[in-house]
Amino acid sequence: MAAAAVAATAAEDEARLLRLEEQAGHGGGGAWEYLCLARKLRARRPDPVLRLGLALLNNSSARSRLASEQWTLYEQVAVAAMDCQRLDVAKDCIGVLSKQFPGSARIGRLEALLFEAKGEWADAERAYALILENNPFDQIVHKRKIAIAKAQGDMSLAVEYLNKYLELFMADHDAWRELAEIYVSLQMYKQAAFCYEELILAQPTIPLYHLAYAEVLYTMGGLENLQTARKYYASTIKLTGGKNTRALFGVCLCSAAISQLTKGRNKEEESSELQSLAAEALLKDYKQRAPSKEALITNMLKNMKLS
Repeated sequence: MAAAAVAATAAEDEARLLRLEEQAGHGGGGAWEYLCLARKLRARRPDPVLRLGLALLNNSSARSRLASEQWTLYEQVAVAAMDCQRLDVAKDCIGVLSKQFPGSARIGRLEALLFEAKGEWADAERAYALILENNPFDQIVHKRKIAIAKAQGDMSLAVEYLNKYLELFMADHDAWRELAEIYVSLQMYKQAAFCYEELILAQPTIPLYHLAYAEVLYTMGGLENLQTARKYYASTIKLTGGKNTRALFGVCLCSAAISQLTKGRNKEEESSELQSLAAEALLKDYKQRAPSKEALITNMLKNMKLS
């Protein structure tokens, strides 16, 4: 119920944002309301934000009515300008903010972002290092350093920065997932498995983590890994109410691989029942949603001796 209410509210806010964008874009007013709502929703809509924000900043009377809120608008426009590669506008906005708030770490982050937008990675790194000297726990700056490493294609450095970040912010699930995905891209499967284990421990009801962990174990291979992978494919099926086709395939593939490795030895009745149920569910799923592929799936399962 709570999740449904949150989703309904988010949909209403998004619809309101679109209405205001169209209204303000056609000169019907509501520009400031739109910009405030875009900030509240953290909506990344750089083109309209830049256009409407600049119009307010260039209007001296409108700008004066904003009072202290104008500085928030300067920051919002600066970020939108960088997204739109209007680096001249971003530089002007950051210059105004720097004069108003000299020595501010927040402005320092904007200046470093501008270096990033220009592709001046070394200058951006130095700017972030200065901020971290004063505040080693600046979460945003740590994330920007990771982003710089990824932007340059240096995945080893990104892994190093992510590990340092997780030493400080170990409850950041998105960071664990990002680190796992990088490890997979580097074919460092044991390390990726560890990351997914952390995620499952922290959020055991999210099927995506069970599925990703199972796929890493299946890729690693070996009897023990395959048996564990099958268990996590099965838990994915349970958490999704039997509606995850990828997990159904996973159970079948693991069962076939385990059968090849054991050559029929120690065949467990429970595992045999699981693979039969997964095969039946797959056939039913394809019959309903892709009947033209039913024969293909049937042949595949027969070749794996699961049908």
